[in-house]
Amino acid sequence: MNFFKIPKHIAFIMDGNGRWATKRNLPRHLGHKEGCERVIDIYEACLEKGIKVMSLYAFSTENWNRPKREINHLFKYLEKFFVRERDRMLKDGCKIIVSGDISPLPESTKKVIDESKELTKNGKNFTFNICLNYGGRSELVRACKLFCLDVINNKIKIDDLNEDNFNNYLYTKDLPPVDLLIRTSGEQRTSNYLPYQLAYAEFIFTKTFWPDFTKEEFDKALLEYNQRDRRFGSIKK
Repeated sequence: MNFFKIPKHIAFIMDGNGRWATKRNLPRHLGHKEGCERVIDIYEACLEKGIKVMSLYAFSTENWNRPKREINHLFKYLEKFFVRERDRMLKDGCKIIVSGDISPLPESTKKVIDESKELTKNGKNFTFNICLNYGGRSELVRACKLFCLDVINNKIKIDDLNEDNFNNYLYTKDLPPVDLLIRTSGEQRTSNYLPYQLAYAEFIFTKTFWPDFTKEEFDKALLEYNQRDRRFGSIKK
């Protein structure tokens, strides 16, 4: 399916993995395993359509409240995903980046992530932004602290702060703003995800669980996006 409006940056909230598994009388963690398969499918679709950036809400700062066993499985699946896919991403010219504080993650997970980032650091065709131990409010607080440090160190004057250079203190400083947010599973909220970056994004909420979010479902979301009128505060001519 061809679209005349191609978003540069799409953000995904991959919701419904656990419920997908529960409905099939499976352990919740197997929903996350199946969800990893959809990640690579949608990655392929983004490349095919000329989208430049995808951001994935893989693990939030609030997700530590989940059962430890489920968390451990999630990180193991994450490690396997990168080990399996990073060489292919390298060939695609994809750059892997991380938004969030990964310091509390298991050592094995941090090692795989760091290796994957290093391997793909020169990618120019596509950016795969995985948000891990990410929270929007904590990102904004972190950005304010970094800015204050630059003021203290005489790198910038406090009156010079504006919307453009504030962006330089965010995890996503090198990325364009989000054009489209897609959240699966029927929930209709952003859940502390990329609040600054989503300021002018279009939101699409689908009832489909993430493990069932196929390329065909993605096409439906892009079709709806193409029907939106993005005026950015101006008057339609």
